[in-house]
Amino acid sequence: MWKKALVVLVPLLLASGLGACENGDGDGGQLIVYSGRNENLVKPILDRFAKKTGIDIRVKYGDTAELAATLLEEGEATEADVFFSQDAGALAALASRGRLTGIEKPSLDLVPERFRDPSGKWVGVTGRARVIAYNTEAVPEADLPRSVLELVEPKWKDRVGAPPTNASFVAFVSALIEQEGREKTKTFLEALKANGLKTYDNNVVTLEAVADGEIDLGLVNHYYLYNEFKQRPGSPVANFYPGQGADGEGTFVNVAGLGVLKGTDQSANARKLVAFLLGEEAQEFFREETAEYPLREGVEPLSELPALDSLKVIDVPLSDLGKDLEASLDLLQEVGLT
Repeated sequence: MWKKALVVLVPLLLASGLGACENGDGDGGQLIVYSGRNENLVKPILDRFAKKTGIDIRVKYGDTAELAATLLEEGEATEADVFFSQDAGALAALASRGRLTGIEKPSLDLVPERFRDPSGKWVGVTGRARVIAYNTEAVPEADLPRSVLELVEPKWKDRVGAPPTNASFVAFVSALIEQEGREKTKTFLEALKANGLKTYDNNVVTLEAVADGEIDLGLVNHYYLYNEFKQRPGSPVANFYPGQGADGEGTFVNVAGLGVLKGTDQSANARKLVAFLLGEEAQEFFREETAEYPLREGVEPLSELPALDSLKVIDVPLSDLGKDLEASLDLLQEVGLT
């Protein structure tokens, strides 16, 4: 499923079609965005941009991997001006194939180097940590595994869940391959499956399974606890950041980010969008409304979250995640998780 999305042209998942954001007088030109970010998460801030600038912004929403595959197939003929990806790997894959033009230095300089492409082809907008969500009624924090790699131990048999086809999980596997090597990563995934890993369609369903006691631990992105679960206050769920010990592999921190498509005839408007989404207003929006980490330096995260600088992270450049994304998909298929 995922592998096909990277190598063949696939239909866009555009249940909402090509949607126009609310705008001002409409004389500011047009901008077409392909967004792998969910509409409910980003439409409000894109609407604000349209109103402020008068730019007629139109968005195709879909799956990040499938949109990236479509952009590769469309090449210079694409109608897209900007790609808003939920994953650095898809941006890196497009950059490595020459489909992205450079981001302006003033915008790049707003974001720490580790959260942007070293050659300036894409830039992170928000950060998301890959955590272990746990049921606080079933597992005391002191008993949690210090490392994700410990989830293969017998004590966690039939107690762990994850969404293996989710872009964030695939990116996590890519990071493990880069840091630990393919064979060690394969051994880990095989052992995880053999230990009774329960698989789910996405992060939200995984987190719900934790809250409902169906599983005790779930591998998800940190922010779902704060936005998707606003309607379930008091749920017995908390986040744990793994790999923080002296010998730990670190917590995987990925980004949602932007790339401007090579050949766009709306480069000025594209630059305005990049600058806006890295501005304080948008960064504070993402902090308050989606609970992601703002990446603009000087904008603090939610008080409930540990500072990014305080975390030990998996030490793999995000630009490396797109080097051979297909290899990660192949490995997941090989061990029977997709």
